[in-house]
Amino acid sequence: MTLLTSHPRLADCRRLFLREHSVLVHIGVHDFEKSAPQRVVFNVELYVPLALSTPTTDSLAEVVDYDFIRRVITERIARGHIELQETLCDDLLAGMLAHPRVRAALVSTEKPDVYPDCAAVGCQVFGLRADLG
Repeated sequence: MTLLTSHPRLADCRRLFLREHSVLVHIGVHDFEKSAPQRVVFNVELYVPLALSTPTTDSLAEVVDYDFIRRVITERIARGHIELQETLCDDLLAGMLAHPRVRAALVSTEKPDVYPDCAAVGCQVFGLRADLG
């Protein structure tokens, strides 16, 4: 749980999340990172107004589908090698906020296998749409 849930513009939102989604990605600036894909762990939170995500007929069409989150990640990775986690996070954030029901998103990436003396190195970015009430 993040502190974002106390943000006033998110008080009327449902929080959807994808946690610890591990994917092999061509990412990095170092030569050893360019020779093979490496594991990247994704965490995404989407904030969707309850008015746009409260099902009345128990239908998937009434909510934001978790497959949307995975699809945005997959499509970005498919575009080819990424130098920086910051670039990856920014691109994913833009993709998440492009969904017409998403008011805000938090995206983080972690590379757990880069350094042997730490659990991971990573990046996190948050965005809030001004145009969605």
